[in-house]
Amino acid sequence: MYTPPAFRIDDRQRLVATIRDAGLATLVTATAEGLMATPLPLLLDETEGPHGTLYGHLARANPQGRLPAIGGEALAMFTGPDAYVTPAFYATKQETGRVVPTWNYVAVHAYGPLEVFDDPRRLLEVVRRLTERHEAGREVPWSVADAPQDFIRAQLRGIVGLRLQISRIEGKCKASQNRPAADRDGVAAGLAASDRPADREMAALVAAAHP
Repeated sequence: MYTPPAFRIDDRQRLVATIRDAGLATLVTATAEGLMATPLPLLLDETEGPHGTLYGHLARANPQGRLPAIGGEALAMFTGPDAYVTPAFYATKQETGRVVPTWNYVAVHAYGPLEVFDDPRRLLEVVRRLTERHEAGREVPWSVADAPQDFIRAQLRGIVGLRLQISRIEGKCKASQNRPAADRDGVAAGLAASDRPADREMAALVAAAHP
């Protein structure tokens, strides 16, 4: 990922927060049959490895789970809020007219060797942890134990587990850091007035990046 210094996320907790908040990731591998990508939820275990380890699962029928990654490395992509930035937000538009549209966004890319497994006990643990992660906060959380055991066993036979121990990680927050202060203020105000939730989230990031 091209990451100019002004946009680079170095803080580990910001990287972790982006991964946790993303919900859905995209897993990318280069295989003998070409590039493959699957949208899927991934769970980060911060206690495994220097950068943490990601867990998830694929449908057993998904060819990405059975075709080895060339070079042994996979990429998991996570995105945060994003927003189109119109030149109309910029004070510079009125001053010189020398402005163009852009897009602000947050992204984290995690790389590492990909392990595919089908041990039922490990699969059950991954499914249980993913479920607990995403059911947390509900008034009456659903649990894997709520379903009949024979049904869960049958469901597990239809998936394979994934383990990606992160060997390197990079993050980017493009929040108008490269614009003059008046332009940044205009972007924050313009996005804050939007009906789109992601725009308002980005407005807060723009404001926070430029006190």
